[in-house]
Formats: sequence, C-alpha cells, structure tokens
Amino acid sequence: MTEPTPAAQPAPAAPLTEAEDKQWASFAHFGGVLGFLPALIIFLVFKDRGALTKQESKEALNWQITWIAVAIALSIIIAIITGALGAAATFQNLGVILAVTGLLSFIGWLPWLINVVFSIIGGVKVNGGGSYRYPFAIRLIK
Repeated sequence: MTEPTPAAQPAPAAPLTEAEDKQWASFAHFGGVLGFLPALIIFLVFKDRGALTKQESKEALNWQITWIAVAIALSIIIAIITGALGAAATFQNLGVILAVTGLLSFIGWLPWLINVVFSIIGGVKVNGGGSYRYPFAIRLIK
C-alpha cells in the first residue's frame, strides 16, 4: 500500500498594505461601539498581517475587556443599592427613592457612553495616522 499524500497547506495570508493596515486598525477602535467582538475578530484574523493592526486591535480589545468588567461590577452595585432602597421604601420617602433610582439608572449608562466616546476618539486618531492608547485600560493581552 502507498502512503496517502498529505493535504496541501494553505498559503499564508499576504501582509496588509500600509493603507489596509491603518484601515483595519481604525476599524478595531470604531468597532468598540458594537462591543468586544469586532476588536477580537480583527485581532485574531489580522494580527500577523500588519504591525499597526496588531498593536491597535490589541489596545482596543484590552479596553473592551476593561469597560465590560467595569460595567458588570457597576451593574451589580446598582442592583444591590436598588434592592436595598426598595426594601426600605415607604410612602414618605418614595420621592427620594425615585430620584436616587433615576440617578443610578443614569450612572448605569455611563460606562457604555464612555466606551462609545473613547472608541470613536481612538478610531479617528488611528485613521489620521497616529496611535491611540486608552487612558485607563487594563492590559491583559500583551
């Protein structure tokens, strides 16, 4: 019997041009508006094809992980406070409880709003030819 011939290996993907590299790097930041998946997909698909894309998608992904962790922690805290307020509710303090609950609802949206703002700033800066580093991201992916 003859040995079966091994299947042909796919050719490695071609490196990105400078324009494509900048484009995908900025998409990694702009994609943050939609969550962590765009940055993750861009990092996994293009990290070996362009240095700028690798650097910026990694930075965007680290930011997404950070803001999701903050949003989850803040949601838990808000739920605990809201539950405690609900347990302490009486007719006399209903107005205060409603005001505090409204404030907590606004605070709950802040991480998302901050993510949108920083993601757009990062995308614009990278699209303009620069680099962007988020001000307070936990850099888990090195």
